Amino acid sequence: MRHLTRLCLAGIGAVLVGLTTAALATNYSLWINGRTGGGILGNYADFSYWGPSTVEAGVNKKSVNWDGFNHVSDQNYLVRNALDCYCTGPNWCYVAAHSAGDLMIGYALSLYGGTARYKKNPIASSTGECGNSDGTTQTGWNIKWVDIAAGAGGGSELADAGDWAVSEPLVSDLKTATARAMYDHNNTRASWFYMYAGSKGTLYSFVLPGQDDEVVAYHSSGGVSGSSGASFCNPSDWFCNDLTLGTANNEGGRAKWSNHSVVFRDDAEAFNHYTNKNWEGVVSKVRADMVTNAR
Repeated sequence: MRHLTRLCLAGIGAVLVGLTTAALATNYSLWINGRTGGGILGNYADFSYWGPSTVEAGVNKKSVNWDGFNHVSDQNYLVRNALDCYCTGPNWCYVAAHSAGDLMIGYALSLYGGTARYKKNPIASSTGECGNSDGTTQTGWNIKWVDIAAGAGGGSELADAGDWAVSEPLVSDLKTATARAMYDHNNTRASWFYMYAGSKGTLYSFVLPGQDDEVVAYHSSGGVSGSSGASFCNPSDWFCNDLTLGTANNEGGRAKWSNHSVVFRDDAEAFNHYTNKNWEGVVSKVRADMVTNAR
């Protein structure tokens, strides 16, 4: 009887521990900015790049600020700090990224997503770093999925043509051949990248092939694979191949990178690249998805 009682008590204890652990688990929504930056580095409450911080943008939203100026390799530690803080141990993350933020999260996952990460307490210092929780490690991060608005993972012909200040180190990273060779875009560590592609281009974006949002063309915002860009359009355009929805190969046969799916293609040509510090442009579509699904 005593043996049975001890077994019952042990079982109850295990259940209580499990419930306590579950209760401590928290989901976070991380927002990774693009070129030009704007938020204070390490300050996860500063949403000045995006818009008013009072706007809903997913559960427990955090702004992962990097300077939007220097090389991806130099600034990526800031993204890894945030992932360590909020996406380890019992905690999980939804990730949203804009423009060159696509390069930042792709680079982090491909090159560091298979490394040992200390589990952290999600309480950040002024530099954006968090302390270890129990001294143990895990491989990579706990990420539910990644939403990409106007992704620059495939680079931009504006960087190729020198349309931006050549003194910016990031511009050299955004050249199409460089961006596509920076890391293995197919290696997302099983995280799905959901792509939102805008097409409200202008006459001065003529250097961008196919449909574009004034800064990146569909080959980049649509997660199209390959070592260089190509011309992709909406189905209504007869002069170039269609960017397909989902994971299917695009018209003409060009595939998307692994675990990349186009969930929004701007057939109405209504969304451009810019947030205007008010959650606008293609980012508005991602924000809506985060509000609905990042819970």
